[in-house]
Amino acid sequence: MQTIDRGSAGSARVAIVGGIHGDEPAGVRIVRRLADEIGPVEGGDERTAGDGTTDGEAESEGLVRLIIANEPAVAAETRYTDADLNRAFPGDADSDEYERALAARLAAELEGFDAVLALHTSHSAPPPFAIFSDLTESVRRTVTGLPVDHVVDASGLRSTTLDSTVPHTVSIEVGRQGSEEAVEFGYEACLAFLRVHGALADEPPTFSETTVVAGREEVPKGGGEPHVHFANFEPIPEGAVFAEDDVYTHRVEEPGVVPILASERGYDDIFGMYGHVTGVVKPPGEGENRVYPIDEGDERGEGDVGDDADE
Repeated sequence: MQTIDRGSAGSARVAIVGGIHGDEPAGVRIVRRLADEIGPVEGGDERTAGDGTTDGEAESEGLVRLIIANEPAVAAETRYTDADLNRAFPGDADSDEYERALAARLAAELEGFDAVLALHTSHSAPPPFAIFSDLTESVRRTVTGLPVDHVVDASGLRSTTLDSTVPHTVSIEVGRQGSEEAVEFGYEACLAFLRVHGALADEPPTFSETTVVAGREEVPKGGGEPHVHFANFEPIPEGAVFAEDDVYTHRVEEPGVVPILASERGYDDIFGMYGHVTGVVKPPGEGENRVYPIDEGDERGEGDVGDDADE
């Protein structure tokens, strides 16, 4: 793990993490670009950490921490070495599995931070989107300040991801794996993230309402030739087939279902996930920190998120 501390225009401590999966190079390239462009910590030494070693102690009220997480997997251009890092949190520092031990070290590097952004890519089609597990005020600022239209509420899904275990963390899928578009979009998204938390003062932050989609369940894949018929966040008509192969035909039997991470060949065992649009998150200063149902007659009028999500 490589950790690079940089200066901040404000008082918040914020972090950006790339390289959680070694076969997603966009995040690594973005982190390195930011490290080259953001100035050093004022009044302190640049700090670079690799698997527990440090050079100097960067002490500053405001801080931008840039992390390349899984260096061995990045070098090997593989998703992971022993275990999927984003399924290994909170981790175990004494584990013999590299990523499980790394998860504990990475969580320690992020302890006490005010906002964290984790960079990912996928084989799924655009548009880019964000993911959260706990809608804190910091997460609200992040998701409404990022240049995305949708954010997935993953609180009802796995509890072993970075955003489900490290407070104030948002993950972002910046685009198609291996594409230059993902690198450029992800870089601009990182600048937006830094602006909304006051770490970058080159221009004012921009906020907008963001549509919330509650993740419900994974859609299993069997074998043979896979086919996916709907793109991310495209409403699937009741009775329509979302995806199929030689083993499964996934016909949607209820209204309001949309795909998340829809992909024919991005994953070995799933076509993606089903989700339901639950409402919108409003920018800071525009109402309470909750999900506002799009239909004001919705019985979830108090804005509870993830109530009907499957485990």
